[in-house]
Amino acid sequence: MTTPLIPDAGPTNWVDTLAPEPLRPYLRLARLDRPIGTWLLLWPCLWSLVLANVAAPQGLVNGLWLGMLFLIGSVAMRGAGCTYNDIVDRDIDAQVARTMLRPLPSGQLSTGAAVGFLVAQSLVGLCVLLMLNDFAIALGVASLALVAAYPFMKRITWWPQAWLGLTFNWGALMGWAAVTGELGLPALLLYAAGIAWTLGYDTIYAHQDKDDDALIGVKSSALRLGEGTKPALKGFYGTAVLLIGLAAIAVGANPLFLVGLFAVGLHLAWQIHRLDTDDPDRCLALFKSNREAGALVLITLCLGLVPAGP
Repeated sequence: MTTPLIPDAGPTNWVDTLAPEPLRPYLRLARLDRPIGTWLLLWPCLWSLVLANVAAPQGLVNGLWLGMLFLIGSVAMRGAGCTYNDIVDRDIDAQVARTMLRPLPSGQLSTGAAVGFLVAQSLVGLCVLLMLNDFAIALGVASLALVAAYPFMKRITWWPQAWLGLTFNWGALMGWAAVTGELGLPALLLYAAGIAWTLGYDTIYAHQDKDDDALIGVKSSALRLGEGTKPALKGFYGTAVLLIGLAAIAVGANPLFLVGLFAVGLHLAWQIHRLDTDDPDRCLALFKSNREAGALVLITLCLGLVPAGP
């Protein structure tokens, strides 16, 4: 039996074209057919690694090693988070057009199989975490409370996107901690910037489901903001750009970073200009464009590494 396509996965993703049929429900449960979430989880980690290396240079080899660890960890923990979220939300997902074909609500996998897969992915993440310093390990363990609570936020607050921001941008603290063994103001500024960024892009994403969410009583920033979404996005994205700039200044980055920051601002302004909250396809496309936004932030911070002139 052919596995049905998830609406926002795209018909040519590698899971549905190359992966063995028995593995596809597991790979889809981990969202490996939709890598955008892994990018959004990974970018704050890489931003923080670069920022920390502006403040306390560690060398290319160590930076690449930590970057590889965060890449593996991002894939594993994004998959584990999605699996946990789908286990908790399986009844809600069955009532939403965009999610009803996911492996659990569609019956492709049992809840028991999903729990086993969750444990396996979590063990991979744990192995990665244990390769970091003691402070970073403790910090990583602390993030589990945010992850555990996230699926329930849409039931109790209009701002589950804010909680996602707290969760998805934890890497902005982890990267700094992995390099320096502590936390500092630049990392906290970068973390706050990531939260504001997430509030923006996930509000755009939530507009895809607003009709179904309203019918079943699920809350979101998209429903809360309604026609006020664009003005709110200006505030969210503007705050993100400002805080990224302050984080770079706090570590004494080369002023060349301002060129990249300008490009970041232009990209985010373009998202707001193009947004039509009643067009789900455009909302999805703009949400996915935050992969490029994250790359621009990384380039911005890398420009801060350029040695200053004499």
